[in-house]
Amino acid sequence: MTETKQALAVPNSAVLSMAPGANLSAYIQAVSGIAVLSVERERELAERLYYDDCVDSARELVLAHLRFVVHIARSYSGYGLSEADLIQEGNVGLMKAVKRFDPTKGVRLVSFAVHWIKAEMHEYILRNWRIVKVATTKAQRKLFFNLRSQKKSLDWLSAEETRAIAADLGVEEAEVTRMEGRLASRDVAYDAPFESDDEDSWQAPQYFLEDTAADPEQLVEAADFAQDSNARLQSALAGLDERSRDILERRWLIDDKSTLHELAALYDVSAERIRQLEANAMKKLRTALLA
Repeated sequence: MTETKQALAVPNSAVLSMAPGANLSAYIQAVSGIAVLSVERERELAERLYYDDCVDSARELVLAHLRFVVHIARSYSGYGLSEADLIQEGNVGLMKAVKRFDPTKGVRLVSFAVHWIKAEMHEYILRNWRIVKVATTKAQRKLFFNLRSQKKSLDWLSAEETRAIAADLGVEEAEVTRMEGRLASRDVAYDAPFESDDEDSWQAPQYFLEDTAADPEQLVEAADFAQDSNARLQSALAGLDERSRDILERRWLIDDKSTLHELAALYDVSAERIRQLEANAMKKLRTALLA
């Protein structure tokens, strides 16, 4: 494969003038003017490459099929990517197909190459269609390239349509729904555009995705406040008599809190007396904490 690529990259005017990135219209016109190979000529060239590793034969086979790559690239125009880049990727797939073509199988090169050409284009589309890769598994890739053609309108799929597409493509209904959402989404810049004004800039994710809880200054401040508050509380509790401290702990500082009547029975006093002791203890705590 490396030999074939190097041979095709030899700096001669015939090859260099047909780079799709420089002038796409001129490139398409040039490759359309290359004669289509007859069955006999294609077999002859393929056998020379297959048995003798003839790079000149490989070059002629590739050049004669460049028009086919252009034809396939045009079928992927709906993804918003450069047609010239798609053609370039398809040409790589064509060269891989030529290198692996076995003339003894009795099939035409164009039938064999279509898989390799589309595979390279598919990989390029998946890498560049969105910032975040839209499809990674085999099922997701199948959905990505078939869902658009399966949909009958631009509206969201109904439950019946989702079931039909899932059955047709052999995937789960949930996968169809997820992929439909990904196809309908778009990339959004995290930062506001430089030229945006105050009325538009607030919509940028940088303003509503900010995690203020992760601010080191606020984390240190919160930790210091909690430590100081806990120390003040312990000091204030230590200043209470044992009964008042026990009442507050049983009423507020444990999970299984006691009622006024339960504490009244424990200390053999009335519930109202427990309430008074609790109120006095709370007052002392607030005074100590605010001091």
